[in-house]
Amino acid sequence: MLDQLRELYQEVVFDHNRNPRNFRAMADADRKVEGFNPLCGDRITLYLKLRAGVIEDVSFQGSGCAISTASASLMTEIVKGQTEQEAERLFELFHRITTGQDDDLANLEQIGKLAVLAGVRAYPARVKCATLAWHSLQAALKNEAGTVSTE
Repeated sequence: MLDQLRELYQEVVFDHNRNPRNFRAMADADRKVEGFNPLCGDRITLYLKLRAGVIEDVSFQGSGCAISTASASLMTEIVKGQTEQEAERLFELFHRITTGQDDDLANLEQIGKLAVLAGVRAYPARVKCATLAWHSLQAALKNEAGTVSTE
């Protein structure tokens, strides 16, 4: 199973890095957050549009490593249409899994395609790459100003 997950990880990361989904500026965004990972140099601008507590649209721009770009791309696909609370719960679960605080296979199933990024927990420096977009989303949901940093 580990080999299958590793192979899927490579396929998904390569696909989302080469063809990131929702990679665009959003002129009518309700919220805009800058994120930065000084360790790897990843930079992201996250755009969020909320309607009645639901994520109507989310997009990003920036530059970063394959893991950072793929994670942002996957995140934007998954959280679109979710409520703010659902996105917050997904962030918490994703963060616990990527940092190695949660090894429950049932929880891996709950995060769907994001499960391919669970392996970054073996590489602590790469966890910051995988979670940068998520920390940016969390700041946007809380309507926090300033730049989000992984340090």
